Amino acid sequence: MSARTLPVPDGLEGMRVDAGLSKLLGLSRTVVAGLTEKGDVLLDGQPVGKSDRLTAGSWLEITLPEPERPIEIQAIAVEGMVVLHEDDDIVVIDKPVGVAVHPSPGWSGPTVVGGLAAAGVRIATSGAAERQGVVHRLDAGTTGVMVVAKSEHAYSVLKRAFKERTVDKGYHALVQGHPDPSRGTIDAPIDRHPKHDYKFAVMNGGKDSITHYEVMEAFRAASLVDVKLETGRTHQIRVHFSALKHPCVGDLTYGADPVLAKRLNITRQWLHARTLGFDHPADGQWVQFVSEYPADLSDALELLRAES
Repeated sequence: MSARTLPVPDGLEGMRVDAGLSKLLGLSRTVVAGLTEKGDVLLDGQPVGKSDRLTAGSWLEITLPEPERPIEIQAIAVEGMVVLHEDDDIVVIDKPVGVAVHPSPGWSGPTVVGGLAAAGVRIATSGAAERQGVVHRLDAGTTGVMVVAKSEHAYSVLKRAFKERTVDKGYHALVQGHPDPSRGTIDAPIDRHPKHDYKFAVMNGGKDSITHYEVMEAFRAASLVDVKLETGRTHQIRVHFSALKHPCVGDLTYGADPVLAKRLNITRQWLHARTLGFDHPADGQWVQFVSEYPADLSDALELLRAES
């Protein structure tokens, strides 16, 4: 254990403790929340909670845990993971359900980086040890197309492209009910849920988050929606459509109807990364890749079409 004592900078005035310390010390909000629960964060000598507010000039006393050992990459083949394209700079894969992009605390299942290692694909060494070469992510329960950098040059170019929003990210989502209007933009900031660390929510003061959508096909109980992401926040599509009262079918975490999910035999959110387009880091030429629906999603669609 190590202790740090320092004043709250003016720039953190009014911020939540978890958000402020995350920014100040480079810790995740989950780690900060754990420290506050153990009483290891004091503000002017008094224990504070993760949602308390910081006051500029007040004194912080933080007892930090010992640094965690880096998570090792396990080179384990991933069943169903298909390489759509590979060259000297990038590898584009079709990610199956139940696969995380990289290792993380608490995750013991298969990962994209582990699957690539097992397949003999060498990826860039840029980035944190457990997610080297990773320039964007998909939830474990979301399927579809994603790119991983193989060269250091590609890593830098693609990270910048995602940050500058020049990447075309297209998703298909099956959402409950019928969004009105049938075509529009959801512009609502997203932050961590105030009560559940594993969830996110539309929150004042959150990160700007913009989702464009258009209904492609309407059924009695749901709508198939084409989605374009302008930003790329964690759980963005799931959170935005849940906020509209049209959660992704099967997404019980964000309020989906379990009866409908069971009827359609869906055990995860109906959300698929359908297309991914970007300027190739080698020559700047536009490339685009497409992922077909996996069986569970296509079967659910056919059931809805038959009913309608």
